Amino acid sequence: MPRVALGIAYDGSHWLGWQTQPGGRTVQDTLEAALAQFLAQPRVNTICAGRTDTGVHALEQVVHLDSCAQRRPESWVRGLNALLPASIAVQWAQPVPDDFHARFSARARSYVYVVRNNRVRSPLQHGRVGWVYHPLELEPMKDAARRLLGEHDFSSFRSSQCQAASPVRTLHALDVEQHGDYFLFTFRANAFLHHMVRNLMGALLYVGQDRQPAYWMDELLSQRDRRRAAPTFAPDGLYFVHADYPSAFLLPESRLEDLVQSHLGLQVSAR
Repeated sequence: MPRVALGIAYDGSHWLGWQTQPGGRTVQDTLEAALAQFLAQPRVNTICAGRTDTGVHALEQVVHLDSCAQRRPESWVRGLNALLPASIAVQWAQPVPDDFHARFSARARSYVYVVRNNRVRSPLQHGRVGWVYHPLELEPMKDAARRLLGEHDFSSFRSSQCQAASPVRTLHALDVEQHGDYFLFTFRANAFLHHMVRNLMGALLYVGQDRQPAYWMDELLSQRDRRRAAPTFAPDGLYFVHADYPSAFLLPESRLEDLVQSHLGLQVSAR
């Protein structure tokens, strides 16, 4: 059957993560119900680029599905969005060849974490921005981030529930920027372990609060022991930005900087 790729944005605070669950309160369950109604099919199966946890958001999650339905790309977008709740929206639709796979064709994935550093929490940003009330220092966090780049065994930053066959991942970029009270952390890797970004955030924030030195990251990588690292940081403020695919698939070209600016209103330095 013909294959279609969709770019999806969602506010994860309303959902129990991406992956389907018996209770049905997930992004995948809600999207597949809308697809079944839109296509007049009893069941539609979707595959995503990267699963997100409860409370984690997405600016451009990439999903693929197979369907014999003939629809214009704009019809996919308008029709599905009319059936989806306000917290989930299709951004684009694109026919793709049958060898395209949202997960396995992706060469890299990017996340951003937005943290507000202020002594008082903001109720208007609850769920959408992480909050740290202890003062944060930018330079030590940038130093710590540089030590994590490259291929490593990330066992110290891996959830005990992680099902990945190997803890080795290649972190292509980890940038830290400050915008007034806001710190923006940008992660790009070939793939991520379960809770890896949130566990890295916990450690980086320990360094930013002067609870640990930057070289602590070297020790954690070599120790390969999750128990020695910082607690997992909250999902608030974590966004799956997008996945990178070979240009041959002709997917819309979305720059990380543009997605963050468009959805979050924050400037990101060009990569």
